[in-house]
Amino acid sequence: MVWMGLLVLSPFLVSLVGCQHTQNSSAPTHPAGEQSPLGTGNLSFPWSRLRLPRYIVPLHYRILLHANLTNLSFTGSVQIQIDVQNNTNWVVLHSKGLQISKATILDQNLSHLSEKVLPVLHNPSHEQIGIFSPRVLSNGQKYFLYIEFGAELAEGFYGFYKSTYRTSTGETRTLALTHFEPTSARMAFPCFDEPSFKANFSVRIRRSPEYTSLSNMPVIKTLKISDDLLEDWFAASVKMSTYLVAFVICDFKSVTATTSSGVQVSIYATPEKWQQTHYALEVAVKMLDFYEEYFNIRYPLPKQDLIAIPDFQSGAMENWGLTTYRETSLLFDPLTSSVTDKLWVTMVIGHELAHQWFGNLVTMEWWNDIWLNEGFARYMEYISVEATYPDLKVEEYLLHTCFAAVGHDSLNSSRPISSSAENPTQIKEMFDTVSYDKGACVLHMLRHFLTDEVFQSGIVRYLRKYSYRNARNQDLWDSLVNTCSEEDFISGKHCYSSSQAAKNAYLFAGEHLDLTAMMNTWTLQKGIPVVTVTRKGSRLLLRQDRFLRTVLPSDSIWPTLQKGFLWHIPLTFKTDASSSIHRHLMTTQTDSIDIGEDVSWVKVNTDMTGYYVVHYEDGGWDVITKLLRENHTALSYKDRTHLIHNAFQLVTAGHLPINKALDLIGYLRLETNTVPLLEGLGYLEAFYRLIEKRNELEVTHNLGKYILQFFRAVIDQQTWSDSGSVSERRLRSEVLALACHLDDPPCLERARQNFKDWLQSNRTLSLPTDVAETVFAVGAQDDHGWASLLHEYNISLSAAQKAKILFALTCSRDTNKLQRLLELGLEGKVIRLQDLSSLILMVARNPQGYHLAWDFVKENWDSLVQKLQLGSFCIRNIIIGTTGQFTSPEELAEVQLFFESIKEQVSQLRATQVALDNVKKNVRWVQRNLEPLKNWLNYQMQ
Repeated sequence: MVWMGLLVLSPFLVSLVGCQHTQNSSAPTHPAGEQSPLGTGNLSFPWSRLRLPRYIVPLHYRILLHANLTNLSFTGSVQIQIDVQNNTNWVVLHSKGLQISKATILDQNLSHLSEKVLPVLHNPSHEQIGIFSPRVLSNGQKYFLYIEFGAELAEGFYGFYKSTYRTSTGETRTLALTHFEPTSARMAFPCFDEPSFKANFSVRIRRSPEYTSLSNMPVIKTLKISDDLLEDWFAASVKMSTYLVAFVICDFKSVTATTSSGVQVSIYATPEKWQQTHYALEVAVKMLDFYEEYFNIRYPLPKQDLIAIPDFQSGAMENWGLTTYRETSLLFDPLTSSVTDKLWVTMVIGHELAHQWFGNLVTMEWWNDIWLNEGFARYMEYISVEATYPDLKVEEYLLHTCFAAVGHDSLNSSRPISSSAENPTQIKEMFDTVSYDKGACVLHMLRHFLTDEVFQSGIVRYLRKYSYRNARNQDLWDSLVNTCSEEDFISGKHCYSSSQAAKNAYLFAGEHLDLTAMMNTWTLQKGIPVVTVTRKGSRLLLRQDRFLRTVLPSDSIWPTLQKGFLWHIPLTFKTDASSSIHRHLMTTQTDSIDIGEDVSWVKVNTDMTGYYVVHYEDGGWDVITKLLRENHTALSYKDRTHLIHNAFQLVTAGHLPINKALDLIGYLRLETNTVPLLEGLGYLEAFYRLIEKRNELEVTHNLGKYILQFFRAVIDQQTWSDSGSVSERRLRSEVLALACHLDDPPCLERARQNFKDWLQSNRTLSLPTDVAETVFAVGAQDDHGWASLLHEYNISLSAAQKAKILFALTCSRDTNKLQRLLELGLEGKVIRLQDLSSLILMVARNPQGYHLAWDFVKENWDSLVQKLQLGSFCIRNIIIGTTGQFTSPEELAEVQLFFESIKEQVSQLRATQVALDNVKKNVRWVQRNLEPLKNWLNYQMQ
């Protein structure tokens, strides 16, 4: 699943977004032959735990569903073949919001065990039902559980829910679809809704003839039930978890192609957006071909459908054979989609198709290890896009994924990659920056440590061994260190004997490496290390500490927060004395390396392949600054970007004065690579956006003036077109957006002229896609422009264009207009509910809107939770994003007061603690750095 992260990735905002299985306890049972009363009044619910008992295992579901898209309800039945592993009278499974009308149990010959309908008990707090059988279900026997049920199509984005779209003639059409991850299959049919209960699924769907139905597998036959009702039968699925089951009933159009191995790929969209599906088709075919080769495992289904959904909370979802997407994540319109939109579509498809192996073929055993799905899929985005679309320069973005992870992980409120999660709210919160971004960056570090070849062969071994099964962290480490048990021992260099396997040892740099011990330090403890480097003659002295941006080393709590933290860090470094990359495994608090007397500079964490921050003590940063000014190309663009990032992170953490970091980026006048340029510019912009909200007029003015002066040459080089490489186009979008935000006269003049031309063409003129958002944002500043954009937003058939217009509308300086947007978002008609959290964050980014957005969240909190669900990334983004620009003790107190008032609701949420940590960090940053920044700017402006 791809979630929609925070829009503003700044150093001040956190980017969004081990537990053992419950042991078998004895199954509730009555003595054989004893008939218990059938009235549920005599029965109490037989199970008290959140996790289902293990003594009944589902083997095959036969599901029949009939959705009525007129009255927005559905009815259905499910027959589940179960394997009983303890004598019991009870079957306990999941159900949420379903009206159960009938439940029976049949033996293997399909004979009823009881003449009467069986009693069904409900435990709504655990989303479970218990079905009582008067005859004991015997250990070792298989039975069929048959249940009939019905419900309304859900409001919102989970379970079996309704969506609508409007045609260009104004007609509203309805569709029904599913989104089950992580715990919502139980809203569509009663099931054993935990990832380890894998089974086969045979789906039948009844529909009106004007609709199409889709599911994980192809349709094998269609029966005519009556003149206005058809029944589609889908082929039986492979063995999979319930959260991957999917069905859609819609009237969409599709385009289809076939991969080199014969998999049929189709892209579905609303009929009027059909023309925007062709790029996704090309990408999906290429990606499936790539993954089959990379994993050396055939895609196991005959087809892969990708469908663009008008109402969809996540970015996308990896249902096996039927991946579902937001329209912005799948559709590409050459006239309105920018190069950034194109990259996003490519990466999201790469992510979801990687899941067909990581997550679908091999699934984590429980949600505590969701990173095994999401961290891998996030990392495979980069590997797959780099291989299939090298011109998109996706490797330039991997650094930012890791920077987002560092931002989150350097708060005390972070969590380990593998964390306990039991109830649905806690499980939803696992889909966060730690699982996705930190997971990807730890895998990136591991790949570079083990080498590409060993990493790839290890994950192929992992996927082969655990196909159609569930896995844990340990299973991955065992696969990567090339171990195998006696029974699957094979000869060859990648397999050790069982005695060697017990050591989990991989020979690296002349040492036996305990990979499990190493990786446990990255997955079972929270946080990120900072490696402090000091030069003493020919030796490099190293010290590792936990990197925290919320607490200073001088604070009394510092030693407590450091206690017990130690990482096994695969260090890499380069010097001016040789072109090779040096490696060293640091497993202790302090260490040293001999680098020779002749070395004049050292850069640790080469290309940021390692997940750690580096601090150069005792004048080390001065040496780096001098190197960048005199010969910046001695370091790769990734190293230069990493140095800028580390320097400003160390400022926030209190390890480095802000003037040192600002002096470091002085070399950017010489920089020609987009990535370090944007990194340095990004920090200056972040400071500006923070300070402009504080009514600090002098420093705001001086900082804006400095940015425009310093980057004048870069700004003036930009053309208002779509020409150039992907990197050049990305730079254009970012630089011109900031220049206009800083009221740069030439930028504003050009944007206004472009907007005027667009209006005069009756909005038919195709603006250059890279600058369209900036043109719209400038145009939205007057009443007529704003109203015209809102009208265009309402009728546009391009999701990419709508996203640009919505951002522009939130740039208005008129608080009444911002308030109106927020109300439209909550209403969910003109602005869809799926865009509400993004809308709130965009308003919060506006200096005139950031208190408005926060007040809106407080006033509408209950409604937001009801519409978006408590543990969802949308609520998390709203909590963290609306408070992310607060910088005063008064604002901190206000946030604490509100969180206290909703304490009962949010007691399980980590997001409130992350938000508080963030505000505390901002408050301290301003207290420490505002005056030095002011002085530095005054000196620069002399």
